[in-house]
Amino acid sequence: MNATTDAIIGGGFQAVRQQIQQLHPELNFFEQLWMSYYKWFDNDVVATGLMSFILHEVLYFGRCIPWMIIDALPFFRRWKIQPKKVPSLAEQWECTRLVLLSHFTVELPQIWLFDPMCAMFGLSTAVPFPSITKIAWQLAIFFFLEDTWHYWVHRLFHYGFLYRIIHKVHHRYSAPFGLSAEYAHPLEIVGLGAGTVVVPLMWCYYTHDLHLVTMYIWIMLRLFQAVDSHSGYDFPWSLNKVLPIWAGAEHHDYHHMAFKDNYSSSFRWWDSVFHTDKNFHTYKARKVESERIKKST
Repeated sequence: MNATTDAIIGGGFQAVRQQIQQLHPELNFFEQLWMSYYKWFDNDVVATGLMSFILHEVLYFGRCIPWMIIDALPFFRRWKIQPKKVPSLAEQWECTRLVLLSHFTVELPQIWLFDPMCAMFGLSTAVPFPSITKIAWQLAIFFFLEDTWHYWVHRLFHYGFLYRIIHKVHHRYSAPFGLSAEYAHPLEIVGLGAGTVVVPLMWCYYTHDLHLVTMYIWIMLRLFQAVDSHSGYDFPWSLNKVLPIWAGAEHHDYHHMAFKDNYSSSFRWWDSVFHTDKNFHTYKARKVESERIKKST
């Protein structure tokens, strides 16, 4: 990663980190830690593959656990979109087993090939890291492009044999919960997941301007978005209350309940443009009217 550190060999991670601190005082703590990690492994394929897989598991299950706790507490039931359908421990365990199987058999090989793909597309692992401003506007572009990809591929998965053979697996739960975000057929994981991985890689291929740190932040935000949209809860403080174009759990929960419409991932605009949210708005209007009548009687 830097010619001045080529001589760093042997020793434990702490010894490598101390040498990096001495050689590169101009780098901040996280940049020094990043360089030390790669120098310690001295094998970019292993270093990137291991970090990517651990990061994915920690972020995914770390985001799911709070929703499991919320599901177990009756206090939060008032904000559950389908309050009569609370996932049991047996359902959550069954879902977890399939998700873990998918992670180790479908996603792990892809993650292990991530470093060669990074090298092929020109993804940078160098230090210093890109500026916060650059990271922010690149993330905004990725959210837009992924949402577009997700809308059309997801909508395609709802046609004929693609739904019966592939996408129906994900629709096992008509009332989704956090863990079910990645409960899906392997071909769906590849097809919809391409929006998260291929979009940034293609951006990198054409612009030659993308850092692995930005990629990791992007994957973290997408994982959080996917888990949260499957949570089954719509709080007064949910993001869609602050940012009306944000889809959120309210938007996606209807998709699972009705088995159609609301195909977007992060935003609502494509469903609005192509009128694939008309039934959703009708359902919401009926629900509001029903609640009004209950309060008045």
